[in-house]
Amino acid sequence: MRRQTIVITGASDGIGAEAARALSRLGHEMVVVGRNRERTAAIAREIQADHFLVDFSDLDEVRGLAVQLLQKYPRIDVLANNAGGIFTPARQSTGDGFEMTFQVNYLAPFLLTRLLLDRLIASRAAVINTSSVANRLYGRVDLSDLNAERYYDPKRAYGNAKLEQIMFTRELHRRFGSKGLASASFHPGIVSTGFSRSPGTSMEGIYGNRLISKLLATPRKGADTLIWLADEGSGGTWPSGEYFSRRKVARTNPQAKDDALSETLWNQSGKLLGIA
Repeated sequence: MRRQTIVITGASDGIGAEAARALSRLGHEMVVVGRNRERTAAIAREIQADHFLVDFSDLDEVRGLAVQLLQKYPRIDVLANNAGGIFTPARQSTGDGFEMTFQVNYLAPFLLTRLLLDRLIASRAAVINTSSVANRLYGRVDLSDLNAERYYDPKRAYGNAKLEQIMFTRELHRRFGSKGLASASFHPGIVSTGFSRSPGTSMEGIYGNRLISKLLATPRKGADTLIWLADEGSGGTWPSGEYFSRRKVARTNPQAKDDALSETLWNQSGKLLGIA
């Protein structure tokens, strides 16, 4: 088995932490990225990995992370964009001027991937995006209102961001698959983690309900598809550009298969971030 350098964001807790542990046991060099100082450092110590502290609600921190990764790692074999969250029912803006859900779940991972793109292509890497079945349940991307300024609903904002990740995955494959870059997105299942249990979040009634929470998947089970995709990397047997659930290609929102929409989303995202 080839030892890979795997960068995983949102790795201080939940499925990110479980994936980091499992991939480390499989012999890969892990790079742990998280927002919480204590938990991120604890995971890094446990698996003897490098770690970086980054808050995806601040795009300058994302840019700084890219610089540090490029300086330290001559190869990046897998970039797992796993950081994300569900936020309060009231619309929030980041300091960068974007709606919080849009930025943290989609725009920041898009920026990080774009800034690392040359290194990823040179490494013939795999980019793996943690999405959600919410893409199909709630997503309806409106290119004229990506920032949810005209209409905001927390579930739709989350569904849109996860749908945009899938569209980004497909566009990565369309543009760079011939150069050896692989891409995948996946649904981890409805997982029992703390990312949406906080009081006031739009999913608190589901994730915070004691009875329902007993039926949710464990973080280790939720991490299974991520572990599989990352362990196989770009040389794996999975088809690039697809969306997976339980290690199988899964059904998506119909918008995910609109190549023109995905291309326009890519271009508009670049413009919002000032990337050519």
